[in-house]
Amino acid sequence: MANLPQTTNRTAKTVVQEDGAGGEMSVREAGKKGGDAVRDRYGSGFYERIGRKGGQVTRERHGQGFYEAIGQKGGRVVKEKYGADFYEEIGHKGGQKVKQLIEQAKKALENS
Repeated sequence: MANLPQTTNRTAKTVVQEDGAGGEMSVREAGKKGGDAVRDRYGSGFYERIGRKGGQVTRERHGQGFYEAIGQKGGRVVKEKYGADFYEEIGHKGGQKVKQLIEQAKKALENS
């Protein structure tokens, strides 16, 4: 790709870098670069706020049952892929992590 303008094209499979390096980046790389720029500009809480707004709109449009249905569907897929024992394993790991965090918090309180 010779003599391309130094701008981005959102619909392209590759994007010309704005820094004039002349190389190309993948759509994934461009997305990460854009996401990092948004995070730097608005803060990491920005994504939480827009996600919460999106969740509220989805709940209003589709109702609470929508979340139950997609949760059950996702659970079935995970069970088919990893087996029922997977849930026991991740539950144990989660419990161990909580136990570890509680211990750390107790130690921090004792040292302060």
